[in-house]
Amino acid sequence: MINEEIRAKEVRVVSGDGEQLGIMSLSAALDVAIAKNLDLVEISPNANPPVCKIMDYGKYKFELAKKEKEAKKKQKVISVKEIRFSPSIDINDLNTKINQASKFLKSGDKVKVSVRFRGRELSYMDNGVVLLNQFASKLEEVSMIEKAPLKEGRSMVMFLAPKN
Repeated sequence: MINEEIRAKEVRVVSGDGEQLGIMSLSAALDVAIAKNLDLVEISPNANPPVCKIMDYGKYKFELAKKEKEAKKKQKVISVKEIRFSPSIDINDLNTKINQASKFLKSGDKVKVSVRFRGRELSYMDNGVVLLNQFASKLEEVSMIEKAPLKEGRSMVMFLAPKN
């Protein structure tokens, strides 16, 4: 709440540099703020009486937006890329998948490697573990296993994270 939006009869006023101006009526506080060419901003509405600060509200909002934008620039978004194949994959196709996973890991993304089992392949789930371990061993210089091979329904899943 700013200026005329404030509904309290009396407010505790704090100046822009943090100095306590005391408890005064809303109209007197507004007069002080207008005299300084600033806004009266309600900081703590639940206090008794509410605490208001005299400040340039437009500049305050701009500074907040600027800080938020800086924080957004510095954060790193980590996405999870998925690579899927079947247990009967050929060696050259597996090498292609390994190269693709290596690109993902080098760009800083996590990789979810999943082996899909269909029909009779379901009775040979141990081949999937061997395949996933082979996949991880070929990528061990650029990645580390975040989550070991785990059976999820008709597929087996493993997560790889990039090495720091």
